[in-house]
Amino acid sequence: MAQWNEPRPNQTGFGATPGSLGGLDARTTFDEGLRRHMLSIYNYMTSGVLLSGIVAMLAANSGFAATMMTSPLRWLVILSPLAIVFAMSFGANRFSKGALQAMFWAFATLMGLSLSTIFLVYTGASIAATFFATAAAFAGLSLFGYTTKKNLSGWGSFLIMGVVGLLVASVVNIFLQSPALMFAVSFLGVLIFAGLTAYDTQRLKQEYAYLKGTEFAGKAVILGALSLYLDFINMFQFLLAFLGNRE
Repeated sequence: MAQWNEPRPNQTGFGATPGSLGGLDARTTFDEGLRRHMLSIYNYMTSGVLLSGIVAMLAANSGFAATMMTSPLRWLVILSPLAIVFAMSFGANRFSKGALQAMFWAFATLMGLSLSTIFLVYTGASIAATFFATAAAFAGLSLFGYTTKKNLSGWGSFLIMGVVGLLVASVVNIFLQSPALMFAVSFLGVLIFAGLTAYDTQRLKQEYAYLKGTEFAGKAVILGALSLYLDFINMFQFLLAFLGNRE
C-alpha cells in the first residue's frame, strides 16, 4: 500500500537524498499501479456477478427456469460454464484479451441462467439476504487477503484438495440423497471458499509485481476476476443451503 506517512516526492530538506526520493517515487508509482490493477479485477468481478443476478431474475420471472428444469437444455446450461472456465484457464495464452472478455461475459450470462433455478427452490427474500451476507463476508475476507502480512500461499494446495473433495462428495450425494452429507458439504464449502477468497486476493496482488508492464497484464485482470467470481458464487450457493427459506 502507499506509504502515506513518508515525505512527498517533491519535498526536500535536511537529510533528503536523490536516491531516497527516487525510491519513494518508484514505490508510489508501483502502489498506484497495483491499486488500478486490483480495482480493475474487482470491477470486472462485480459486473459479472450483477450480470448473472439480472439474468437469473429475468429467467425465473419469464418462466424459462421452470421450463429448463424439465428440458435437456438444462445440462447444456449447467456444463457450458464449466467448459468456458477450462478454456479460459488453460488457453489464456492463445486467446486475445478481447476473446477472454467475451468468454467472461458469456460465462456470467450462462451462470445466471443456471442460478435462475434457485428462485424455484428458495424465497426471494432469503436469496437477497444471503446475497448481501455473502457480499459482506467476501469484502471482509478479500480485504484481509489484501492487507495481511501473513503468507497465505501454503493454503493453496490444501484448499484445492478441499474443492476436489467437495465435488466428489456432491456427486456421491446425488445417489445417496443424505441430508447429513449435504449439510457437511455445505458447511465445508463455505469454509473452503472463504479461505480461497483471501488466498486468491493475496495471490492476485502478488502476481502484479511480475505482470506489471507485460502484454499478459490485461488478460490477468480478466482471469483474476474469474477466480474471485467463482469464490463469491460458490460461497453464496453454500451459504444459501443454511440461510435460504424454501418455497
